[in-house]
Formats: sequence, C-alpha cells, structure tokens
Amino acid sequence: MSHRPYLTNASAPLTREVEVMDERGRLSTIAIPSERPLTVYVDKRELVTLMTLGGAPEALTIGYLRNQRLVASIADIESVTVDWSVDAVAVRTRGGIAGIEERTAKKVVTTGCGQGSVFGGLMDDIDRIVLPPDARLRQSVLYRIVDTIRTQQSIYKQAGSVHGCALFSGDGDMLYFVEDVGRHNAVDAIAGRMWLDGVGGDDKVFYTTGRLTSEMVIKGAQMGIPFLLSRSGTTQMGHMVAEKLGMSLLARCTGKHFLALSGRERLVMEPHLADVLRVA
Repeated sequence: MSHRPYLTNASAPLTREVEVMDERGRLSTIAIPSERPLTVYVDKRELVTLMTLGGAPEALTIGYLRNQRLVASIADIESVTVDWSVDAVAVRTRGGIAGIEERTAKKVVTTGCGQGSVFGGLMDDIDRIVLPPDARLRQSVLYRIVDTIRTQQSIYKQAGSVHGCALFSGDGDMLYFVEDVGRHNAVDAIAGRMWLDGVGGDDKVFYTTGRLTSEMVIKGAQMGIPFLLSRSGTTQMGHMVAEKLGMSLLARCTGKHFLALSGRERLVMEPHLADVLRVA
C-alpha cells in the first residue's frame, strides 16, 4: 500500500475475574468480558463514544470511519492514537473531513449493540454498490467455515457475552477473527484491518455470530463482500437489502444446517454432504 497511517498498539485486558455464588451457596471465580468506553476524536472534534471489548481499538476506529462513509481511503488517515488512560482515540486526517457537521447531524437509531446509531441515510449508497457477479461459494467450503468457527478459541467460550465476526477466503481459510461486545464493533474492526492490509472483499466470506440487520448487510456490501453468514438470523430489512444487492445471505449456520435467504444462485450445492456425519 502507498500509505499506512501511524498506529498505536494499545492493549487492554479482555476479561476480568469476578466472584460468584451458585444456587447451592458455593463461591467460585469466573471470567467476564471487559467493557469500556472509547471516545473517538477526529481532528480534535468529538465524534462518538463506542462501547468496546478493547481488543483491536485502532482497527475498530478505522473501520468505523470507513463504514460510516466519513473517510474514503486509508490514505486519508495520518494517525490513530489510542490512550486507555482517558478512554479515547485521536484520529488525525490529512485534509479533514469535508462537511463533517452536516454529515454527522442526522443520526439513525439502529438495533446494534455497542453503537446504536449511524450517520446519514442507511440506503444512500446502496445503488452505487456492485458486488462481483461471478463469486461462488461451495457447500463444502461453507461447512469448513462453520467448523472452523466451532473450534476457534474465543472469549465467548471463556466468558460469554460477546459477539464474534470473521473473514474467510473463498477457499475457507480464516483471515481475521475479532470479538467485541457488539457485532457492529467486530465488523468495523475487520473492515479496518482489511483497509490497513489492502485486502479486498470480492472473493471473501463474512461470518458473524449475531443477526444480520440492514446495517450489517450494508457494511458487508461496502466492504465488497458477496457472502454473509450468520449463526443467528436476519431481519426483514436486512433481507430486502441483500436481495437488492444480489448478496448471498445465509442464516442459522450451525453444524450441517443453513438457510439461504437470498443470492441462492451464488451457491454451489453439494447436498450429499449434509448427510455426512461430522467427525469430531
């Protein structure tokens, strides 16, 4: 890439230990996920406060700016500096964000956890997004992805109460895995990493443990990804947007089961695999 912004590498504990009492009055210690505010400042202007696990704050910030359509290119960002002592991240751009007051004045309250609102009209850029028409996903690759997630070591398995998102190659190799208190934070962090690493979405598959709302579908489309998979379900508006874009939306992806709600023509079906018992 021609330009990569200066980034801190701010770390924070992802879990904390707490004492609990069970139904028999027995005391024990469990791990629970951390949750902390991260206030985003862009060119010294306060923009938003995100509630986050804190695992990838720089990538989260970059992905948030990307998916809110406030920054057009990674080259527009000069630096991203996270300071957990004040729970803040300072973004410095190269030329400012034109019309930022007007562009951030209108907010839409969303169903998202960890964010809760987006700037501007959700549907504003949909007609300009074109996903690769020839992208295909084999059923065997879909099963490989689901099984990879099943065996992935995670904060969720240790402590619960978080969402996970992952990006896979078209062959089913996992490229990124991010967990956060909200699925929108996790997808934004992956979007940020894709920008930083110059990774395109044309032949990629995105997986989330959370539901596929309209905002999640739009974010996937802005990342250029033709396949969205969820362990959960979708919403009516998420389904409508996916159909408009020609995106493959697959819900209830667990074990050998899945439901293809849109973009079924992109799937290369291998139905005999659904009868093959999984070997642990």
